[in-house]
Amino acid sequence: MLTGSDLLTKVKELGDVSKSDLVRACGYVSTKKNGSERLNFTAFYEALLDAKGVNLGATGVAGVGKGGRKLSYIATVQGNGNLLIGKAYTALQDLKPGDDFQIKLGRKQIKLTPVGGDDED
Repeated sequence: MLTGSDLLTKVKELGDVSKSDLVRACGYVSTKKNGSERLNFTAFYEALLDAKGVNLGATGVAGVGKGGRKLSYIATVQGNGNLLIGKAYTALQDLKPGDDFQIKLGRKQIKLTPVGGDDED
């Protein structure tokens, strides 16, 4: 599999070919269990972006939850009345089990403030 400047050179060299041929020519091919060919488009495009210096972030990046999904920053009240925030959000705030919060109710809003923390953050 080509990477870096070798990948960019090959892509320019091939010019106007199909995406499948481009991925295949750059070596992003694997073999399935049944012996057929599998084109690894995702790995190819990630390597291409990396070669061009585009950084889409790594795991553990703020705003990214389980499986690399972007966080929506929207919570929905569940059928039993609970409001679940979720592990991805608590991890972003470095919250631990047992952390206490003061609940402040405003007009159509709920604000959680760590007990002993300041109101500004």
